[in-house]
Amino acid sequence: MTPVLDLRRHVAAGDGVWWGQAAAEAAPLVDALYEQVGDIGPVRGFCGIAPVRRPRPEHLTVVSYGAMGELRRTAGLEVVPAHYSQLPRLFAQRLLPGDVGLVQVAPPGPDGTCSLGIGVDYAADAARWSRTLIAEINHRMPRTSGTPGIPLDRFAAVVETDRPLPVFPDRAPDDVDEAIAAHVAGLVADGDTIQLGVGSLPAAVLDGLSGHRDLGVHSGMITDGVLRLIDRGVVTGRHKEIDPGVVVTGAALGSASLYSRLGDVPIEFRPAGYTHGAAVLARLTRLVSINAALQVDLTGQVNGESVGGRYLGGVGGQADFSGAAARTGARSVIALRSTSGGASTIVPLLDGGTVTTARADVDTVVTEHGVAHLRGCPLADRPARIAAIAAPQHRETLLKGSR
Repeated sequence: MTPVLDLRRHVAAGDGVWWGQAAAEAAPLVDALYEQVGDIGPVRGFCGIAPVRRPRPEHLTVVSYGAMGELRRTAGLEVVPAHYSQLPRLFAQRLLPGDVGLVQVAPPGPDGTCSLGIGVDYAADAARWSRTLIAEINHRMPRTSGTPGIPLDRFAAVVETDRPLPVFPDRAPDDVDEAIAAHVAGLVADGDTIQLGVGSLPAAVLDGLSGHRDLGVHSGMITDGVLRLIDRGVVTGRHKEIDPGVVVTGAALGSASLYSRLGDVPIEFRPAGYTHGAAVLARLTRLVSINAALQVDLTGQVNGESVGGRYLGGVGGQADFSGAAARTGARSVIALRSTSGGASTIVPLLDGGTVTTARADVDTVVTEHGVAHLRGCPLADRPARIAAIAAPQHRETLLKGSR
């Protein structure tokens, strides 16, 4: 049984508290905060991807850069639209809750520091500016390389656990995912460096790249699909302009096998300021960004945040990577299914006017029906190209609406 920590000794009313995301969440500490916040008083909390749903207590306001994972079910969620690359600066300027950090770390190494393991991303940046850090030292958290650990004496309190990390196995792709993946694979050349998100479509894209050679990976998050490509000899990083031979990521999200193998493969975990930083990405001249969307309009603008008044995603790292790939890299790809719930995802106007990624930062749009090449394409020609990859039953209506 995990001991319960009395957070009232470390968190005061009016504080901002942040914690890690997805499998790196310090679950026992977050549970304690939810249980004790009524005694503490009003607190603002920040997290990214929430792996489990928790009923929000009255005195806790939850803030995030999007509505990822179970956060989309959180009542009263406050979304701060921000590029992922901005998070370090927002923490430094005290614009995000950051007085107290709740972190899950690996046991201290020979140097007396604790690795952030599979969740370096924004945690490494936020920790620099926190008044107080409280740690869950999980004996099953792997020690990862790429970022200095946190000295044990930096923690105001610790709880030791020996619990398995939450697993997020790839969902099996369907025929539509595989059709999209085949089109995307044709846009990636041997030796390119790729960036992808998570989900069944990115998993299908990774598997669709199994015939390529010498790919590199520089991404905000990696999954089991990247490990499969390493094992097949597809991902070598041989031609990366920076960090050659190394997969660079901020976080890992996947199976127990992925977590257990992180120390055996050339993967380095870096903070968000590095994985998403404009100056870093500009050095990857063969970068291919592959990102998903909720909607794309007939000019190439992308909505990855909300539909029908519901916030379902976030800006995240899409604009960081798409912009870099379009300006100084090889190619910016937006991939999406042509329909969702029977409605076309290719639309004349984005829902609510929400533009996550500008049309100037989109080189190609891909659906299961093909590829729309937009780089250098005049606005007048774009509706026809984009409508051609919409679901057939919606094409005529889309073209009529664009005239």
